[in-house]
Amino acid sequence: MHWWNLTPNQSMASTSLFQSLPFSLQTSKRASPKPAAHFVIRAQSPISQNNAPAPAAAKQRRPADENIRDEARRVNAPHDHHLFSAKYVPFNADPSSTESYSLDEIVYRSQSGGLLDVQHDMAALKRFDGEYWRSLFDSRVGKTTWPYGSGVWSKKEWVLPEIHDDDIVSAFEGNSNLFWAERFGKQFLGMNDLWVKHCGISHTGSFKDLGMTVLVSQVNRLRKMNRPVVGVGCASTGDTSAALSAYCASAGIPSIVFLPANRISLAQLVQPIANGAFVLSIDTDFDGCMQLIREVTAELPIYLANSLNSLRLEGQKTAAIEILQQFDWQVPDWVIVPGGNLGNIYAFYKGFKMCQELGLVDKIPRLVCAQAANADPLYKYFKSGWKEFKPVIPTTTFASAIQIGDPVSIDRAVHAIKSCDGIVEEATEEELMDATMQADSTGMFICPHTGVALTALFKLKNSGVIKATDRTVVVSTAHGLKFTQSKIDYHSKKIKDMACRYANPPKEVKADFGSVMDVLKTYLQSKAH
Repeated sequence: MHWWNLTPNQSMASTSLFQSLPFSLQTSKRASPKPAAHFVIRAQSPISQNNAPAPAAAKQRRPADENIRDEARRVNAPHDHHLFSAKYVPFNADPSSTESYSLDEIVYRSQSGGLLDVQHDMAALKRFDGEYWRSLFDSRVGKTTWPYGSGVWSKKEWVLPEIHDDDIVSAFEGNSNLFWAERFGKQFLGMNDLWVKHCGISHTGSFKDLGMTVLVSQVNRLRKMNRPVVGVGCASTGDTSAALSAYCASAGIPSIVFLPANRISLAQLVQPIANGAFVLSIDTDFDGCMQLIREVTAELPIYLANSLNSLRLEGQKTAAIEILQQFDWQVPDWVIVPGGNLGNIYAFYKGFKMCQELGLVDKIPRLVCAQAANADPLYKYFKSGWKEFKPVIPTTTFASAIQIGDPVSIDRAVHAIKSCDGIVEEATEEELMDATMQADSTGMFICPHTGVALTALFKLKNSGVIKATDRTVVVSTAHGLKFTQSKIDYHSKKIKDMACRYANPPKEVKADFGSVMDVLKTYLQSKAH
């Protein structure tokens, strides 16, 4: 018996996909190449006597000797991975191309040497309408049900549909705060609908967790299949290594990290060390580390975890879906994303685009990629009218995670920006640090990369491109606690050739009542307006 021939009760019993979500079967009017009827499953809300949605039945507590994985194994079987599938294909390939690879293959490049992309079976996903997917995703938010308590795995059918729940390695990442930047928007920009998506409020303190849960889960699956994978390696400016080492440690998988010596913060360096990674501090920059890790993974049974690997982007795209979900499936006008290796700007585009194609929303936002002026190859390419891409030699930036001169995902980023009428902007060191401190002064505590994105917002708002009434989301990629030294240096006015206009150093006062009172009176008078 096929799943589409099941009665609603049988279907709901057969797969976790349908749990607590009633649906109806309706023949689609779309033309189908197959003689069999093509059905679209449409979500319906059960209606109680007073026309309000009926509350879901209370979930019984699992047995004391059963953990959440055991519970998922019992409740979710037989598994829903037979409904959907995904594969690797060459990125932006000609429609006539037949080149593809199983996600269980260890492959990073196409036959021509280009990037790969994860392609989902959209025809299978389209058997379910947009309302169905909205209801399904909404039903999983805030739960501890394995693995759907994760903001990534709550969209499992769109991420790694064929992986078994037992193979998933998750810290229930995602579901990060979408913060209404009320005071910052009003005081500094004259905007009342400005939001900051705090992806850095996450397990290891950056958005990299969203992609790493997917990659390490797939590696866990490959190792169980006895594929030649001994460990997982990455080149990193900090956040990638922190995420990789944490998820590998959780799964008991060896992690190997190539770090550029003396180029990342102590807070970033200590994370992979604490999580037991094998750390190599190499006297080169990120691009040099990236070249070395590519060569090493070609010779040794080490799985490559950098964003050359398109699996990570499948997790990162869920942040875009999450933004729509948090706005009750209303589409913002603008989303501004810091860009270094440039995988994330494409991931956001892909998440928004899938929502549009599958009927959850009817449009996508315009994207802005924000780069540090000291590492701005995409910005230069954009300003040239896309005439010729030239890598740059990056110079030191406080936004260290995007200090990349030859980004791996340049083609992905260009495709994303062109496809949504997007824009690329840049920020000088002083601009990004000033923007960071302005945001902090209104109650945030952001990383310098978010300062880059806020600078882009300042410039686009001041030039009239972004309007005062536009709903705008700035993506914050890492937690400010990873970059405390830059904040200390700024507020101490120790940064060379920088005015540090928003510095707020402590006031030194003598240890007597009169001196303290004089200082406090002066301060209070300055605030009494």
